[in-house]
Amino acid sequence: MDFALSARSADLSDRVRTFMADEIVPFEGEVHRDIARRRESGEDRWAPPPILAELKSKARAAGLWNLFLPKEHAGRYAADFGTDGGEGLSNVDYAPIAEAMGSSMLAPLVFNCNAPDTGNMEVLLRYGTEPQRERWLEPLLAGEIRSAFCMTEPDVASSDATNMAATAIPDGDDVIINGTKWFSTGVGNPDCKILIFMGVTDATADRHARHTMVLVPIDAPGVTVDRMLTTMGYFDEPLGHGEVSFDDVRVPASNILLGPGRAFEIAQGRLGPGRVHHCMRAIGLAERALELGVRRSLERTAFGRPLAKLGGNSERIADARIAINRSRLLVLHAAWLLDQGLSREAVSAVSEIKVEVPNMALDVIDLAIQLHGGAGLTDDFPLAASWVGARALRLADGPDEVHRGVVARIELGKYRG
Repeated sequence: MDFALSARSADLSDRVRTFMADEIVPFEGEVHRDIARRRESGEDRWAPPPILAELKSKARAAGLWNLFLPKEHAGRYAADFGTDGGEGLSNVDYAPIAEAMGSSMLAPLVFNCNAPDTGNMEVLLRYGTEPQRERWLEPLLAGEIRSAFCMTEPDVASSDATNMAATAIPDGDDVIINGTKWFSTGVGNPDCKILIFMGVTDATADRHARHTMVLVPIDAPGVTVDRMLTTMGYFDEPLGHGEVSFDDVRVPASNILLGPGRAFEIAQGRLGPGRVHHCMRAIGLAERALELGVRRSLERTAFGRPLAKLGGNSERIADARIAINRSRLLVLHAAWLLDQGLSREAVSAVSEIKVEVPNMALDVIDLAIQLHGGAGLTDDFPLAASWVGARALRLADGPDEVHRGVVARIELGKYRG
């Protein structure tokens, strides 16, 4: 693969970074303080801070909007919904843009490139019918609504999706949905209007042909957001992760995606690029943590010397730089393989980065926290929240153990008779 950025990717990456430096980073503290104030005063903590709408308008006007759209599926949507150049990007071209966005918790929201909306929009792009796209995809691309993905369940080991207990049973012209999901990211946001629900349709079918994905409006009768969940004390406003119950929810059969029993097929197409996006954003997170840590190590002194010269910190900083660069190369390779087509090598590469990158980011963020001392544990800096985000990523989209199992199975398969 050629490691040089294409002209379009280089241009968009530079413009995203400039926009972030000029328009987003200066307001990060204001946004987080506003959320904290509302949390403490009992006001609605989930309503997006007003500055976000202004920043989104600026980003869209600049063409820095929906940049996640995949080259092979974007079609007219890239041109109609504000993507500069009027077409989508390959995984390799989008990777450095995702990395740039990852250095800020707000940036993906501002550019309409935040999870889980990106993955859900890709599902609708690849597998949705024209009426489904018109009703749900277009408002998502316009940034008018938000979405959530309801897959993980509290009462089963969701690392094995075939354990799923929730059901989606056809009934004439309808589908009846029952079950409980949790860690459904995005349901806290008042703009969340549509859920993609995955449930068992035929328990007697092949284990990978039992499940169906269905579009469920959040205001459908029987849908209840039971509670919002913390991740190590953080609610992650204004999106949040919720526990959602579905009690005899009835929606039209036309809300089924692709067809009954085809959920695993959809997941296969959705999760590969999504994991690349997650990993590149995590690299951006690690880059920002390293920058903060290095600056701190040069500005603060102890025992008469800069922190950078104490306790092996210079070597740790060097190791962090090596680890970030190593992870970036692994992710770019995985992105390149996906662009060539979904092969066993690409599947292994995606699982490799899903193990490597969050663990790397945790190590780098931990170093930055250590260099900040007690301040690194507070919300005065973004490090504590960044560490929680990286730690959660070791579970989101499959835990380390599952991905190591995928890599091992493919590697062992090369040498079996």
